[in-house]
Amino acid sequence: MKTVRIEASQNYEIKIASGLLSHCGDLTAALKKPCAVALVSDDIVYNLYGEMIETSYEKAGFSVATFILPNGERSKNFGMVEKLLEFMAEQQITRSDLVVALGGGVVGDLAGFAAAIYQRGVAYLQIPTTLLAAVDSSVGGKTGVDLHSGKNLAGAFFQPLAVFCDTETFKTLPQSVFNDGLCEVIKYGCIVDESLLAVLLERDINDKLTDIVAACVTIKGDIVMRDEFDLNERQLLNFGHTAGHAIEHLSDYTITHGRAVAMGMRIMAQNAGCASDLLKIFQKYGIDSDCPYTARELAKKALSDKKRSGGIITLVLLEKIGRAYLEKIDVNELEGIFAKGLGLNNGCKD
Repeated sequence: MKTVRIEASQNYEIKIASGLLSHCGDLTAALKKPCAVALVSDDIVYNLYGEMIETSYEKAGFSVATFILPNGERSKNFGMVEKLLEFMAEQQITRSDLVVALGGGVVGDLAGFAAAIYQRGVAYLQIPTTLLAAVDSSVGGKTGVDLHSGKNLAGAFFQPLAVFCDTETFKTLPQSVFNDGLCEVIKYGCIVDESLLAVLLERDINDKLTDIVAACVTIKGDIVMRDEFDLNERQLLNFGHTAGHAIEHLSDYTITHGRAVAMGMRIMAQNAGCASDLLKIFQKYGIDSDCPYTARELAKKALSDKKRSGGIITLVLLEKIGRAYLEKIDVNELEGIFAKGLGLNNGCKD
């Protein structure tokens, strides 16, 4: 087992190993006296692991009430949060109890947000079951939901009690869902650690999963510890996301987050003249990074991005692979930047 410690407004540990799920109850009991647990999952993940988690917690002395939501980004909205809050109230969950998020990024973001606002804050714990959630959304305390106007526009910073990551869960993922997480791994390589990309090119990622997850959450944890509330350096983690979120929204979320971020990363890397290394990895793992939208469409949708402040938007740019920096630009420059990246992307509109 690998353990990564995060020191933020609440300190916690991320535990990463194969076969961790059946031990979650005991691991939690070591952190918190047994209490009532509101287990939040989706209809796909629960069918795979729900009973195992419930049994683990009940054996450790916890009582469990389970809330199941439909799988997918369309569940990440205020309507679903309201249903979850009402469920927690009906189950008489109190501030001394615990919310456990079992699933991917949608479940983790929504359950964490509900935990942040229910009775002004109840402890929650993340059990990510996708590679994307493991390396990114389960770590750092960002919680939230989507609005009609854009992705993640409502939310709260609320750190979890712990994160338990069982890499065995990745084996049940469809390749497209696994690749969504792989795109976030690639992001870390682009902004901080070029050696991660070398590992992906030279090795089969499945041979190094625990090490790769640990490397990614260590990078993210270090950044979060220096900038928990996303005021400066943490924005580096948005590499490829300005265009990526616009692509997701324009597609009505039929293009997944990871694939959209891959398109966004390719656009920004092309601006820096270093897209060829990314393309090798995308091609190796069968990731389609061709963007179907014009620069004008992307720029217009990106104006609702939460990284915009008045007439200024912060972009993550590359000096080279492995070294990123932030630059504030006028929103009127955004279309030109996207156009430069798209103009040299085969299969993309300029």
